[in-house]
Amino acid sequence: MATLEEIKNDRIKLNRFMTYNSIELSSLEKDRAECRLTLRPESTNPHGMLHGGALYTMADSTAGSAAHSDGRIYVTQSSSMNFLSNIKEGTAVAIGTVRHRGKKTCLVNVDISAEATGKLLATGSFTFFCIGTE
Repeated sequence: MATLEEIKNDRIKLNRFMTYNSIELSSLEKDRAECRLTLRPESTNPHGMLHGGALYTMADSTAGSAAHSDGRIYVTQSSSMNFLSNIKEGTAVAIGTVRHRGKKTCLVNVDISAEATGKLLATGSFTFFCIGTE
């Protein structure tokens, strides 16, 4: 089985959508992942705030990384997000934590906060389906 460092490096290399959207996988542990996104003009909505799609992409990427921490391959099966607040500058930090891991499914909760204030921006729940092993 791959080490967590190998899994982290593979996630960074293979998840081009995450890289394209400037989302950094900053930490990966067993059943836990942390991602960061520093606001750029490309990640904002017409009002100058972090785009909801960027928040969702960040949450899905963070949750997927936490699910993958066991070395198996997962795809998103379902999700729900609640958008609570927003930022116009700075960095958003997402933390994904596995709540349940079964034979075929994995449930991950994600909280996204503003790094500067700790204010909760969004929270979500993601269910992943295991399609195999690496």
